[in-house]
Amino acid sequence: MAPQQQTLARFFGGSKATEASKKKKAGTSSTTSTSAANSSVKSNPKKRAASPPSSPESKSKKSSAEEAGSSSPTKKQKVKKTVITYEEIGKEISAHRKAQELKEIKEVSELEKKLPEKKITVTSEKTKSKDSKTSATGTTTKQIPYARLVEVFNELEAESGRLKNLACASRFFLEVLKSYKDDKEQAATNLIQVTYLMVNRLGPDYEPDLELGLGETILLKALATSTGRSLADIRKDFHKQGDIGIVAKSSRSRQSIMFKPKPLTVDQVFKNLKDIAGMTGSSSQAKKIGIINKMLTSCEGDEAKFLMRSLEGKLRINFGQKSVLIALSKAIIEFEHFLKVEETGKKRKLKEGDIAEADEQIRLSFSQIPNYEIIIRKSLEFGILQLVDHCGLQSGVPVKPMLAKPTKSITEILDQFDDNREFTCEYKYDGERAQVHLMDDGLLKIYSRNSEDMTGRYPDLIDVMEELKSLNPEIKSFILDCECVAYDVDKDKILPFQVLSTRKRKDVKEEDIKVRICLFAFDMLLFNGESLLRKSLKERREFLHGNLKTIKTKFQFATKMDSRDINEIDLFLTQSIKDSCEGLMIKALNGPPSHYEPSKRSNNWLKLKKDYLEGIGDSLDLIVIGGYIGKGKRTGTYGGFLLGSYNQDTGEIESICKIGTGFSDELLAQLATLLKPKELTKPKASVIYSSGNSAAQPDVWFEPEVLFEVKVADFTTSPVYKAGYRYLELSGDRGISLRFPRFIQIRDDKDVEDATSSEQIVEMYQNQASLQ
Repeated sequence: MAPQQQTLARFFGGSKATEASKKKKAGTSSTTSTSAANSSVKSNPKKRAASPPSSPESKSKKSSAEEAGSSSPTKKQKVKKTVITYEEIGKEISAHRKAQELKEIKEVSELEKKLPEKKITVTSEKTKSKDSKTSATGTTTKQIPYARLVEVFNELEAESGRLKNLACASRFFLEVLKSYKDDKEQAATNLIQVTYLMVNRLGPDYEPDLELGLGETILLKALATSTGRSLADIRKDFHKQGDIGIVAKSSRSRQSIMFKPKPLTVDQVFKNLKDIAGMTGSSSQAKKIGIINKMLTSCEGDEAKFLMRSLEGKLRINFGQKSVLIALSKAIIEFEHFLKVEETGKKRKLKEGDIAEADEQIRLSFSQIPNYEIIIRKSLEFGILQLVDHCGLQSGVPVKPMLAKPTKSITEILDQFDDNREFTCEYKYDGERAQVHLMDDGLLKIYSRNSEDMTGRYPDLIDVMEELKSLNPEIKSFILDCECVAYDVDKDKILPFQVLSTRKRKDVKEEDIKVRICLFAFDMLLFNGESLLRKSLKERREFLHGNLKTIKTKFQFATKMDSRDINEIDLFLTQSIKDSCEGLMIKALNGPPSHYEPSKRSNNWLKLKKDYLEGIGDSLDLIVIGGYIGKGKRTGTYGGFLLGSYNQDTGEIESICKIGTGFSDELLAQLATLLKPKELTKPKASVIYSSGNSAAQPDVWFEPEVLFEVKVADFTTSPVYKAGYRYLELSGDRGISLRFPRFIQIRDDKDVEDATSSEQIVEMYQNQASLQ
């Protein structure tokens, strides 16, 4: 099979898919394509499809046959060979995915029509202060009952179907907008509040002081105080149920009150949560409990359940950020259409293409500005189909980083980048991704790969950046994409990531720093207010190297090499290992494929690690969801662990394997200390596992918060594990599991949402299947 066909096959189910495609294009009948393991991905936006578009080779055969006509070709006649590039394959794949996306849009729209018509019954509330952006002192405003939002939460929790949940959330967002159709400012404010409550946040990740800071003890105390039950009884119920929301609902239902308080509103809950997040000092705990008590007293039905879950930071509605963005885009474009129909009196059907474009606009915009408030306000002000034009990069607002796909060999790289496409190789540093922002006012900020402000973690980097800025007075602002690594200043040498991980993560004082760091810059995304995202990597490098200067042992540019020679790349890979790096990054250098694509894991960036010949070519970051009690010499610790992948569409964690190798006795003792406080008697509702299979159930369950980096031999399907089962058409809801998983390290620099996704697992499995 030609390299191009092989790649297309990997996207759409293996070599059999390509053969089926060739037959279809040639005019012969063919059965629906399947992967080498007889699996295919269900229709899903941005996912692989069950049937591929026609293959390039079949097009060539067909055109040759047409040229020849009915007569047989003579010996002198030559069949013209069609050379197809990866760019053309990419366009074909995009077209096929677009068709699948339009199909899903139609399905969601049909599901929305089946939902009962609901109109939010807003309540009037008179404000007493000027803390609302939308109302002055004494102004009466309409408020959304918290009960309506809770009703939606219940529907999302109860329904496992992703499309049905999209329809439910989209319909609710549209209800909110229609309730304030004559006041766009109030519509925006209310939509922002319900959106943040749905994603269990109070604002963007990069804004400080938005963490509630409520531990289990405070929440249980507040629940005991508000319901009149003893703390011991509350704690007992909590350890039995494993869900503070269920305990709150049960406790609240037993309580009788003399006077019925006013119902809770979304605005009230949102502002109270923000007040709690902002409280500090010795008396803050008592104040927080007071606010919680007041809200709980006003709760009815399931309101207490979801209020306490929000306070705990675990909503359990299985509706992730990706789905929220899709639902938002659909609601906003439908609201625009609704207003036009009202204004003109002409009924017109909303085009499915416009709904798809709205989805694309909001995704691109959010990847550049991960802030729901900005996205929603700009959409309502300028129209969602023009959103990207009004949501450009801003220094001080972290960009979702571009990510690379793993590759297993140098020849595979050459297959990916054909003769017409230039690429470059860079060292892959073993450190922490850091995005450095210099703002127009001179302020410097450093953000993590998941948009968290980690400026306080690296005060020594601020001094470096100040020195860097002083070397070029022309610099006003920039955004740099870098890797922060531990560095031995005396030996001028990079140190392993494990050394970097020993640094404190918060409130670091420069005089206490023992591990020095060096920043390796490999990309520039913005310079002096100008976005560089649509410029080629070659041009962005010129901006980076032309405006910044290196500072020995403190600030360096990523080591690079441009070559297509296999031996040279192999030598460069070997040298990167000698220089204490993980391997190489291979990137498209020129043209649109080399543009920086925020939040996208692209084929235009590949990573080639030192152990690329072993197993899958990359490690996985998996969530620890359960533990097995140790036996023999592991008595007193955990002998093994149950791991899971993260489903970005549903917010669920799907079991993928049991792991017990790669652990030293010392490490197991450390893990016992780390995980013992996180033990649960039953799994979280978001954990998906085979409940009917004893082999899939650990001795204890954990709060899913810790990530392991794991190396594996390969992938296999399994009736025991559930990773990717929603995307596969396998009997008995079989999922994907790992063969011979081996522990590498704890990834305390990543959150659960940064874990390897179930979609990535499916893609890796199918890539593997297509090569067998």
